[in-house]
Amino acid sequence: MRILLLGSGGREHALAWKIAASPLVTKLWCAPGNAGIAREAECVALDITDHTAVIEFCRSNAVDFVVVGPDAPIAAGIVDDLNAAGFKAFGPTRAAGQLESSKIFTKELCKANQIPTAAFGHFKDAEAAKTYIRQQGAPIVVKADGLAAGKGVVVAMNLEEALAAVDMMFGGGFGAAGAEVVVEEFMQGEEASFFALCDGEHALPLATAQDHKRAFDGDKGPNTGGMGAYSPAPVLTEALCTRIMEEMVKPTLRALKAMGSPYKGVLYAGVMVTKDGPKLVEYNARFGDPECQVLMLRMMSDIVPALIASADGQLKNFSLRWFDDVALTVIMATKGYPGDYGKGSVIEGLDDAADVEGVEIFHAGTRAEGGKILANGGRVLNVCATGKTVTEAQQRAYQAVDRIKWPDGFCRRDIGWQAVAREKAGG
Repeated sequence: MRILLLGSGGREHALAWKIAASPLVTKLWCAPGNAGIAREAECVALDITDHTAVIEFCRSNAVDFVVVGPDAPIAAGIVDDLNAAGFKAFGPTRAAGQLESSKIFTKELCKANQIPTAAFGHFKDAEAAKTYIRQQGAPIVVKADGLAAGKGVVVAMNLEEALAAVDMMFGGGFGAAGAEVVVEEFMQGEEASFFALCDGEHALPLATAQDHKRAFDGDKGPNTGGMGAYSPAPVLTEALCTRIMEEMVKPTLRALKAMGSPYKGVLYAGVMVTKDGPKLVEYNARFGDPECQVLMLRMMSDIVPALIASADGQLKNFSLRWFDDVALTVIMATKGYPGDYGKGSVIEGLDDAADVEGVEIFHAGTRAEGGKILANGGRVLNVCATGKTVTEAQQRAYQAVDRIKWPDGFCRRDIGWQAVAREKAGG
């Protein structure tokens, strides 16, 4: 099979690594890719926002299957356009992808289908939102309705923060994404990520993971696209996973099918485990980044048949096998992220770091120039490791981090802390 993968981040490097390992693949391209992906696939300088150019590439290179990595192309309807041109693609249509591209769409769907989630209000002007916030009190959560690169959420611990977030969003802080806002109750509990492959009707649960959104140790600092993750998430027991499938995933698939927009692709549920059981924080219409990296390390089966079965509506009798080992990833980011940061700093020691047992390094914001690897983004490297326990995987990942010479980079030093604490308490 000849496969084209769209995207350029750590998630796409992990997907490229896993797809390239499939005996079914005869040729793998990635557009636009990065310096790490170039080891697994032929990177092509395609503008993935130009759907006509993507379709033309597929035609001229006899592409059999397109795998869409990021959220923006899904929201822009790349899958619809590829399908209309006669190409098979992995990912939801624009209408089904509203589960991520519109928070309001998802909240209304949850309300109509009794899917457990936070109480909310939806606002098109700042004053109405502020009135609601004053009535509800803090802590409270303010979200931009549209896509904001994983940063469109403010968890406000006091009223001043919440009111400032409303002003920021309506003031254009997230561009068009913040033209409307959702204000939600603050849910107390532990958050984790649940993934399922969907084929429009059936869902196949994948592994669980836990992300670390805040920039600094101890879950301090601003929200980011994610500073690290591990899988599985101990908080999501088998019983809770069953409830998530029955109370969230299946009703969502039924609702979308009834709307005439069957959901095909991976459905990523951010779940808060509260004292009243699991509640949906939000849906994403693609693999998480950095959760995809730890899922790919733990997946024993060939991923390609699973992605095709999802696109073809053939998941009913499908199963996947997983390694029991824990996987953990530490994100190395450019100093200044998620705010302003520089580009072009040199990264050394990657081969030395990859020599640590159980370690795999996925690139995100990197480019190759003159035989050197340069930082080319905010989140730059995913230093991943597997181990028998979270503690072992964590030790290996940080051992590898310490071999990387990159003065302009930083990372959190506590990825996996909740699971490590659980292991110590149980040991």
